[in-house]
Amino acid sequence: MNLSNDKLVLATRKSPLAIKQAEWVADLIKNQMGKEVDLMPMSTTGDRQMNWSLQEKGGKGLFTKELEIALLEGRADLAVHSAKDLPTENPAGLTLAAFTEREDARDVLIRREGSETGVMASGSPRRIAQLKLRFPSVSWVELRGNVETRLRKIAVNGEADGTILAAAGLSRLGISNYPGVTFEKISVNEMVPAPGQAAIAIQVRKQEKEKFGVLDHLATSRAVRLERWILDRLGGGCQVALGVHVVNDDLFFFHESCGIRNLKIADNSEEEVFKIISSWLD
Repeated sequence: MNLSNDKLVLATRKSPLAIKQAEWVADLIKNQMGKEVDLMPMSTTGDRQMNWSLQEKGGKGLFTKELEIALLEGRADLAVHSAKDLPTENPAGLTLAAFTEREDARDVLIRREGSETGVMASGSPRRIAQLKLRFPSVSWVELRGNVETRLRKIAVNGEADGTILAAAGLSRLGISNYPGVTFEKISVNEMVPAPGQAAIAIQVRKQEKEKFGVLDHLATSRAVRLERWILDRLGGGCQVALGVHVVNDDLFFFHESCGIRNLKIADNSEEEVFKIISSWLD
């Protein structure tokens, strides 16, 4: 595949949310680059292994490898990912060309109507650690599946009393409510989002990065690249209870060893920011 062709091929996961995000990027490409796009929906290891615990297996790479192989083999021109699901390192030959404008980065607390909030469902150490501050006696289970499946497991099957989902994902799917459950958005200073949360990442072959640069939303890109840089410096991943979120000149940070912290970053270099964060963890 190459950019001289009339159509680009976009690799994406098959989930309803991934397809929505891919369609949105396809429209952006048509408007910004004048190119038509064909989607290449793919099933990843993480999608197929529904009985695996993401905490135990290391969740991030499980949802990206097949898309990245399609890029490297030339079967796709770009791949679209939820930025929060991406490992901090790209495979050799690939890079992140752009981050699209970030949507609502908050998490949403979803509870079954009339429940006692005794059992909550999440596979995210970050979400579990922060919500424990609010519900210290809650027990936790892991529910796999797409957004609709998890909502049904809470509202209809009663497999847990509640769960936590990303506001951006619900918005992209057009879900603002669901029968039998309540939705409560949690502010970022009460539950710090994951690095890259609510942004879409566009991954391409390194030699084609500049051609896709027009898709980059500069404010989002600046924030997400800093969040991912901090994550990388701290050696974080899906198994670490870590939140980093940058909005304008405010950085919100969560780690189990220091709780939630906030920092004004306007006049600080990346190294100065990291030095302050490191002091919180001492």
